[in-house]
Amino acid sequence: MLTLDLSNEPRWHDLAPGVRVQLRPLTTALMVATRSDPDVEAVPDATSDEARALIFAKALARRAVLAWEGVGDTEGNVIAPNPRAIDALLDIWPIFEAFQLAYVSKGLLLEQEKNVSAPSPSGPSVGATATARPVRKAARTARAAQTSR
Repeated sequence: MLTLDLSNEPRWHDLAPGVRVQLRPLTTALMVATRSDPDVEAVPDATSDEARALIFAKALARRAVLAWEGVGDTEGNVIAPNPRAIDALLDIWPIFEAFQLAYVSKGLLLEQEKNVSAPSPSGPSVGATATARPVRKAARTARAAQTSR
């Protein structure tokens, strides 16, 4: 069953120890606006999927991040979220991964649920149990069939 959260309130997400961000709900309007972002639309066709994911995540984060805690400049001063700082934050690999898992993947999980296939926690075979016993020795090759002419 699909559970609707009708509150539509921003939520805090922990991205790393001591770093958390307050994000807008991941709505259709937010995703559509992100797809229309000039940086996203300017991506050349030959761009790798990884580069596309980073460009899209940064465009989405620039729209979604409302506040954060635990983020500062090189001198240790707390800074407010701004487009340049948000992009710099997502250039940190563990932060990017956490953002993708905590925020972006929620929308993708819903997409998978509509296909009546719950996503596996960490790959297609996690939690699967083997149903066949291992073979004791290799099978012999079958003989070629003889046909009459």
